[in-house]
Amino acid sequence: MWWMTSSGFLVLLAWIHPGHALYFHIGETEKKCFIEEIPDETMVIGKYRTQLWDKQTSSFLPATPGLGMHVEIKDPETKIILSRQYGSDGRFTFTSHTPGEHQICLHSNSTKIALFAGGKLKVHLDIQVGEHTNNYPEIAAKDKLTELQLRVRQLLDQVEQIQKEQNYQRYREERFRTTSESTNQRVLWWSIAQTLILLVTGIWQMKHLKSFFEAKKLV
Repeated sequence: MWWMTSSGFLVLLAWIHPGHALYFHIGETEKKCFIEEIPDETMVIGKYRTQLWDKQTSSFLPATPGLGMHVEIKDPETKIILSRQYGSDGRFTFTSHTPGEHQICLHSNSTKIALFAGGKLKVHLDIQVGEHTNNYPEIAAKDKLTELQLRVRQLLDQVEQIQKEQNYQRYREERFRTTSESTNQRVLWWSIAQTLILLVTGIWQMKHLKSFFEAKKLV
């Protein structure tokens, strides 16, 4: 995972993981975005918790009442599939319909409260992808499944997620092959064009030199 900053805007690139948790600090006007490579028809659940820095105690407060976070999610075609305001602690869910890189952005409503006052905010973020979004104890209690039946259910969900990821990798491979073939074709035509230009230039130079020598009566 790596990141880059530019004018208060930060992007984190994350390779596809079944689920990962992290925390980061965010400024008053800062926006942070994460890029997740997600197969199509895959559920994603994100949970976050915020802690505001207290200058008096020089520590982060356990809760941040009155502070909210705005979550915006875009699909690989930059179409907004979720844009919503949440509280200081929140949970967002979406399902991908297009395979590829999905952008998840978060920023605070710090301009609406005086408590922030240019301080910093600590955000704990947990993202779960695919079958890891399922609450299996709840499913077992609801459907009255035995331990063996629940295990079979988990294995089926894992197989389904593996198939989705394999399909996504094939999609990426096809897209890469198409791009490579297109690039190779352009390079070939450019090489042919360069060769023709050199030939035409050489013929023109030979005729020009011949005309010059004939004018000077050297040949």
